[in-house]
Amino acid sequence: MEKEINVRVNELTIKLSVLDQSPILTGMSPIDAFQQTTELVKHVDRLGYHRYWVSEHHSTKSLAGSAPEILTAHLAAHTNSIRVGTGGVLLPHYSAYKVAESFRVLDTLYPGRIDLGVGRAPGGMPNVNRALNDGGAPNVEHYPKQVKELMAYLHGHDPYDMNVYATPLAETTPSIWMLGSSGTSARLAADVGASYSFAHFINGYGGTRAMSRYQDHFQPSMQQESPQGNVSIFVVCSETEEKAEYLASSLDLAILKIEQGGNRDGFPTPEEASQYPYSIFEKERVRENRSRMIVGDPKQVKEKIEHLARAYNVDEVIVNTIVSPFEERLTSYELLAKEFELDKRNE
Repeated sequence: MEKEINVRVNELTIKLSVLDQSPILTGMSPIDAFQQTTELVKHVDRLGYHRYWVSEHHSTKSLAGSAPEILTAHLAAHTNSIRVGTGGVLLPHYSAYKVAESFRVLDTLYPGRIDLGVGRAPGGMPNVNRALNDGGAPNVEHYPKQVKELMAYLHGHDPYDMNVYATPLAETTPSIWMLGSSGTSARLAADVGASYSFAHFINGYGGTRAMSRYQDHFQPSMQQESPQGNVSIFVVCSETEEKAEYLASSLDLAILKIEQGGNRDGFPTPEEASQYPYSIFEKERVRENRSRMIVGDPKQVKEKIEHLARAYNVDEVIVNTIVSPFEERLTSYELLAKEFELDKRNE
């Protein structure tokens, strides 16, 4: 059972969590990115955030996290109470049995603190699929079957009656979260009885319908009796709205370049963004992409997060903050924690 770290906001109870993609900022190295991830998880653990997820991305120069299960072990060892896990493992590339054993090891090392978020995205450009599958391509049609196998193995079952179990068999079990940005993944999460996380930071439209579909069609499972959902979104919080907009301009440019197929070295700085010659089309794309972001001062951000949680009918929002320099990322999470009074979680 997860430890509840809640904040009462009017009639809505919100948990704040973190998604960290281990971004490589301009002028930094992958070593720097992982050092920053380690510093950030310790920071938000002290501040009272609920969970901390790391992502899986391949063959990119701007995101360092290619093996989230390894990074999860490292982060759990450097924290005290925050839940840690993956956002997420790209299951079609791997054996459900091996994934189950890896996470049973993690959960045995850190009982009751491990989340297993899974997804079916390629995790990079099309060639990544071939590289991860010995020159072939993953069969994503098997993904629903893999999820069911994974849940069975995690809960000590032998789905094929082969006298094979995922070990070690311990008292606690990692929680499966299915990650998605569409109604298809929502319905699958409901059918298998897993928790569901909608990636609003990837797709700013249709998420509330997907979450409703999940909640309306949820089937109890060996993992849980009722639906559990959350939503993740880009957030930039600073002392003033003007400064937040300035910092967010670098994320605007980074998202635009990713959409254009760029694989640049590191995330841009606000200074770079201020000098970028946006075309009319690019300015419109930046405006559209703001549907995936919350930007402002602490009061503004809090109000928008509350609105988002109500729209999704969830009690948890996962915050993904990518700004430069790194110190501003720390400040953004700290301002948000203060505004939500996370320090009162143990009162």
